[in-house]
Amino acid sequence: MKGWLPLTLGLLAVVVGTVWTVQGLGYVSGSVMTDQRIWAVLGPLLALGGAVALWLGMRARRPRS
Repeated sequence: MKGWLPLTLGLLAVVVGTVWTVQGLGYVSGSVMTDQRIWAVLGPLLALGGAVALWLGMRARRPRS
């Protein structure tokens, strides 16, 4: 079960970052975040951080040889 926390948080960060990005770019309407440049910048940064956490979680789960 080693590495499950970074995997879970990384996946959550990638999903939330992607949603923030598409809202910030104006592709999803109905939110105060729509067409706001800050979310179009913060979203990819969060998604990138989530991808790093996923990578670290996968490395922790890999058996050492």
